[in-house]
Amino acid sequence: MKPNVFKDGDLVIAGFFPLYTFLTQERTVRPFKGFFLQQFLTKNYQYVLAMLFAIEEINRNPHLLPNISLGFDIYNARHSEQRTLEIPIIWQSGMGKYNPNYNCRKESKSVAVLTGQSWALSIQVGILLELYKIPQLTYGFYDPNLRNDDQFPSIYQMAPKDTSLALGMVSLMLHFSWTWVGLVISEDKRGIQFLWDFREEMDRNGVCAAFVEMIPITEKSYFTFEWHYHLRIKESPVKVVVIYGDSDSLLVLSFCRWRVLVIGKVWITTSKWDVTTSERDFFLDSFHGTLIFSYHHGEIPGFKTFIQIVNPVKYPEDFYLAELWFISFDCLLSESDCNTLENCPPNASLELMPWWQFDKDMNEGSYNVYNAVYAVAQSLQEMLLQRVEIQSVENGDELIVEPWQLHPFLKNTQFKNPVGDHVVLDEARKLDTRFDILNFWNFPEGFGLKVKVGQFASDMPHDQQFSISEEMIEWNAGFSETPHSVCSEKCIPGFSKTSQLGKPACCFLCTACPENEISNETDIEHCVKCPDHQYANSERTRCIQKTVTFLAYGDPLGMTLVCTALCLSFLTAVILGVFVKHRDTPIVKASNRTLSYILLISLKLCCLCSLLFIGRPNTATCTLQQITFAIVFTVAVSTVLAKTITVVLAFKVTAPGRRMRQWLVSGAPNFVIPVCSLIQMTICGIWLGTSPPFVDKDAHSEPGYIIIECNKGSATAFYCVLGYLGCLAFGSFIVAFMARNLPDTFNEAKFLTFSMLVFCSVWVTFLPVYHSTKGKVMAAVEIFSILASSAGLLTCIFGPKCYIILLRPDRNTQHGLLYKSPSGGNKLS
Repeated sequence: MKPNVFKDGDLVIAGFFPLYTFLTQERTVRPFKGFFLQQFLTKNYQYVLAMLFAIEEINRNPHLLPNISLGFDIYNARHSEQRTLEIPIIWQSGMGKYNPNYNCRKESKSVAVLTGQSWALSIQVGILLELYKIPQLTYGFYDPNLRNDDQFPSIYQMAPKDTSLALGMVSLMLHFSWTWVGLVISEDKRGIQFLWDFREEMDRNGVCAAFVEMIPITEKSYFTFEWHYHLRIKESPVKVVVIYGDSDSLLVLSFCRWRVLVIGKVWITTSKWDVTTSERDFFLDSFHGTLIFSYHHGEIPGFKTFIQIVNPVKYPEDFYLAELWFISFDCLLSESDCNTLENCPPNASLELMPWWQFDKDMNEGSYNVYNAVYAVAQSLQEMLLQRVEIQSVENGDELIVEPWQLHPFLKNTQFKNPVGDHVVLDEARKLDTRFDILNFWNFPEGFGLKVKVGQFASDMPHDQQFSISEEMIEWNAGFSETPHSVCSEKCIPGFSKTSQLGKPACCFLCTACPENEISNETDIEHCVKCPDHQYANSERTRCIQKTVTFLAYGDPLGMTLVCTALCLSFLTAVILGVFVKHRDTPIVKASNRTLSYILLISLKLCCLCSLLFIGRPNTATCTLQQITFAIVFTVAVSTVLAKTITVVLAFKVTAPGRRMRQWLVSGAPNFVIPVCSLIQMTICGIWLGTSPPFVDKDAHSEPGYIIIECNKGSATAFYCVLGYLGCLAFGSFIVAFMARNLPDTFNEAKFLTFSMLVFCSVWVTFLPVYHSTKGKVMAAVEIFSILASSAGLLTCIFGPKCYIILLRPDRNTQHGLLYKSPSGGNKLS
């Protein structure tokens, strides 16, 4: 084959385009020991047409490079690790053959080179051309590795920046709630950079990678038949797969897709990788429904018409075009000239070629080629205007332009192309591109369609950057509705996400919120605790206002306790009335009327003081209920102690004139009551002076309720009061226990002993029960203990006496008070 297609002009622009692939297999593949493949990449011929179209437009334009014609010099850029620089050296030598470091051109008309579909070609060719300061304009996709002005000062990238591509793809995934995706990346610098940016955006937005397949770049991969990449992707349960790389860097995956049908996958890729090269029918194409991120650009006017009229007759020097016609329309080659075609269909046109062979819509690469030609022309225009006073350019034969002279003008070039897009070559002034989201529809007989279904613009406000029309999307076979791709299903309200050790963040467990905590959204990381005045509903989805409550008179429990307290108080009053009415009877006299009256009055007050614990607490009731309880019960217990001491003294003092007898006659035991009460009052005074009781709210004891209660203030003072009361009760019990065996007719020592046993039992039981309850039940326990202990004293001490007074009056006589002493005499009790 000839090395190039050349058309002369006053100035010439060279172009290196990947039109053929030359691939060899070095190791043995049976039944062949080695073979060679030449494949014409028909879709890439659009680059050549874009260059020809732009040059012809410029040559017809009287305002741009007037009286100067542009020519072209087109070469095939080989995809080969060993032979990448072969064509640039042939072009540089001008000899049509490989002669490094020679330039046999009589005059240099070439001013710039268009190159760079792949980053490897751009870098290698750029290093070579940098030796001669020849401008190189890359029409491939934007590559951050080429923006180093120190390393590649002669390389200019036509493509806009695509640094927002990763954010755009992640925005698409977030829109469809795809958080579990696979990644297939070309193993080159650009692919690794994209992987780095993409993983960063994924981590920031909670998207996880199920697998990452790095596809090696090697021309031998086309023939190795290494299916493991394809099989791992095919067998993965992941529904969404991102593919990043160009058609050259993903040859392995491109080859495999022709042989194995893969359904049930959503492919997300860029226009760098061509998915429209399939001859399968509609539902039998693995990549039907692919979502493609494509640079947003306008349609160059007149380009489609130009494609329709292109043919080998119009461009006889273009043997690439002749080859394309030969392959596509079954033409015959002339025996005398390989560029001459015979027996071609009269209506043969590129418009008739199926889309999987040739795309009639201008792609991004062709659009960049078109802009690159115009950028060179604009720079030449500026340079020649500066030289017009020094050198006449009317005669094109005398025009001499050195390529290195174009650099200052290329760096400052900026213009609007015919569709109004702003073209800038300076890296510092380049803007990030907008992306169109295309959906690939495959139809029978090789017809396909890329339908715009959305867009992404990083320069827009955040809520307006991404938009998509779901109803326009055609999904891959295997999906009857919008695909679903997650590692773990969303946690519904009422649950929170719990990470699993050793697994990605997207693979989590849903754990129910703890008590009194809620989550009212999906996929909440942590449940939120309800405020103290609210509580969580049973579903743990919202907080509900708590109801204020207390031990009220209207409650069944409160009403029961009130009735019990009033009944006991009434019973005590009745017994007091009985004792007053029968005050002159021997049994009342024998039980010490004064102490009995005091005890009955104090027991009545004990029953009534329990009412202070019922109803809505306030500062007054909180202060009175504990103090009143402490003092009244101290009076009652000290009275029992005084009665017990009186009984003991009455039976122990037998000799007249003894000193202890004087104490008994003088009523000294009665002073126990004021002394003991004064001590308790002192303790209560200290309590009130340091940390008195106060109204408090308990929002935690009962779910759904805020309990208004009385806080004891100082717990130490409260237990000191109970401890002192317990000591009095225990002392009374000991004294009564010592007198239990005294002779008895109306002797109440045994009754006092049993009453103190009941009293102590009630309050010993009270302590653990009191500590194990919360809220208004705690107040009920204290009320019950007050009533139970009061009832115990009342029943044990006064029950037998009332029985005799009311039911056995025959025993309530002077004779009934006499009993036989152990020595045989009579003794008065």
